[in-house]
Amino acid sequence: MDNPVIIFGAGTLGKIALDIFNENNVLIYGILDDKVELHNTEIGTVMIMGATDDAGILKIIGKKTEAFVAVKNQADRKSLAEMLNTKRKTMPINAIHKSAVVSEEAVIGHGNLIAANTVVGPFAKIGNLNILGTSVVLDAEAEIGNYVEIGSGSVISSEAKIEEGAFLGSNVTVVSGITIGKNARVGAGSVVIENVAENATFFGNPAKAIG
Repeated sequence: MDNPVIIFGAGTLGKIALDIFNENNVLIYGILDDKVELHNTEIGTVMIMGATDDAGILKIIGKKTEAFVAVKNQADRKSLAEMLNTKRKTMPINAIHKSAVVSEEAVIGHGNLIAANTVVGPFAKIGNLNILGTSVVLDAEAEIGNYVEIGSGSVISSEAKIEEGAFLGSNVTVVSGITIGKNARVGAGSVVIENVAENATFFGNPAKAIG
């Protein structure tokens, strides 16, 4: 990567992204965050330069720098990505840890965080602005939409489908061919053996609807 990166978000996700880029020898230009009390402080050796709507900094994105959105809240992540796309005519780059194993046959969109030791199998598909925690397994031909979060240690088996905005806690297992619907939530440690409807919440082994 030729250009340095500006990270949006100074929280835990921003720190993970910072570590990934450091491990990959990518230069970090700085961090933006809306918490005023963090401005002009540092994470490691990287300065938190201002808010996420700082016009003076935003104008260099797409020209002199790239951007990565490291904001956990789905709505905020989506809003920032849309701002970059419409105002700066650019899409956030991916942050893929060097220890991740990603098949050359996998298809990956923009702005995804793929943490350490994660495995993405052949012909798997990953959309945009997703978060895959440490040691996630996305098996062959599994598919993830946009703005999905999958917790550390989860296993998405072959041909399973995780639709837009879904959240899976840590150590979730989704068996082959299952669909997790849009904006659904699956609790940590669950084993999903049946389709999960849109906006539903599932938990347990085997996972069942709750609430």
